[in-house]
Amino acid sequence: MEVNLYIEKYKNINLNFFKWRYELNFLYKLILSLSFACFTGLLAQFRFYIPGTPVPVTGQVFGVILAGVMMGTWGGISQLMYVGIGAAGVPWFAGFNYGFGYIFGPTGGYLVGFILAAFFIGFIVDRYLKSRKFLSMILLMFFSIFVLIYLPGLIYLYIFTGFTLSVTELLTMCVLPFLAADFFKAIVAAGIATSITPKVSYANEIDI
Repeated sequence: MEVNLYIEKYKNINLNFFKWRYELNFLYKLILSLSFACFTGLLAQFRFYIPGTPVPVTGQVFGVILAGVMMGTWGGISQLMYVGIGAAGVPWFAGFNYGFGYIFGPTGGYLVGFILAAFFIGFIVDRYLKSRKFLSMILLMFFSIFVLIYLPGLIYLYIFTGFTLSVTELLTMCVLPFLAADFFKAIVAAGIATSITPKVSYANEIDI
């Protein structure tokens, strides 16, 4: 009984947070978005390189996903702020990098993907109750990571290298080394997102 009581309290806290976040005015949403931009910048410093690829493995993806889940479509704004403020000179890209030079470097396409993924996750989670179930979350994370983040990253890298890489070389360099790590990230992110999102309406969902 006591365990059930704690579970209900936890569910109420989650529901109250998401209702509060959904009903915030513009200024407070902007401030909260900035906090998630900072969180993404912090996670970006957890990185390591795999030999043979210019793209590092970082913790940024978790920041992107959590921004979308916790902030709805404003999660995309948080990632837009992350990219824009980093371009303006705040050293919070991976490896404490900053500036337009980094954005137009080999990993610039992934930054665009972060924005797209956060917007998409936030939109789906806020609009569909069914999306907050574990299986739906896994599918959402897979699509966001392997399509919305990977695809812009690969397209831009292909352009950046002067169209000199073949599709096989691109996949070998920038997909295959990361599949296992990103598959694991997607599963973990889906578990976290499922556990923190309310399973009842807070945002006029269309599938109530």
